[in-house]
Amino acid sequence: MWKIANPTVFMGLAGRILPWLAGVTLVLFAIGIYGSVIAPDDYQQGATVKIMFIHVPFAWLGMAGWMVMSASAIGVLVWRHPLAEVAMKAAAPIGATFTLLCLVTGSLWGQPMWGTWWVWDARLTSVLVLFLMYLALLALWHSVEDPGRAAKICAVLVLVGAVNIPIIKFSVEWWYTLHQGESVFRMGGSTIDASMLWPLLVMALAFTGLFFTLHLMAMRAEILRRRIRTMRLMAAAGVATTMAPAMPAEA
Repeated sequence: MWKIANPTVFMGLAGRILPWLAGVTLVLFAIGIYGSVIAPDDYQQGATVKIMFIHVPFAWLGMAGWMVMSASAIGVLVWRHPLAEVAMKAAAPIGATFTLLCLVTGSLWGQPMWGTWWVWDARLTSVLVLFLMYLALLALWHSVEDPGRAAKICAVLVLVGAVNIPIIKFSVEWWYTLHQGESVFRMGGSTIDASMLWPLLVMALAFTGLFFTLHLMAMRAEILRRRIRTMRLMAAAGVATTMAPAMPAEA
């Protein structure tokens, strides 16, 4: 595993994995979209229930993105590994995008069901807090010039912010909310009919494949960006050394 964590080895391995991962993701999307189209309408919600097939995966992966960053943050603070820094930074914009799409699709689903685009519901509010934490993390990354120092500061923020993940997960159980309770992974089995459950799970796998495809691509781009930055700094240092005036000889 430590050999794979070497940036050079990782670049080669990711380059071989990416085409296969992207291909599997496309196949899963094709199956999931087909299943979503043929899935029956809900007897209460009608066709609007089909927003579930993209909203739920967005919600899961918005939280999963922060969990990926939390694992990477431990690698940054404990082992100080540069690839952990890269993984954490690469996951941030992807997780932020998925969380934003979760909020948007949830609003589109909630308006015909609740009669409003937004309520300060415990689940909705905690997901909004997650999105704001993503934005704060991205702003922090870009405000600190040194990548190593930025990674350490962001790692602390990520681990502190991880406390929000169980709040999101259990908010519908801890407080009274308009948001429905758990219906897929729950004691006693899923409450969703099989005709809707299997397309939902396939779409979740497809979006998971998309997340990690984008994550690997972003990691490769960040490694190349850091190499270019290092080369530029070395070139600038070499030019500065060459242009430095010679010291006068002592009399």
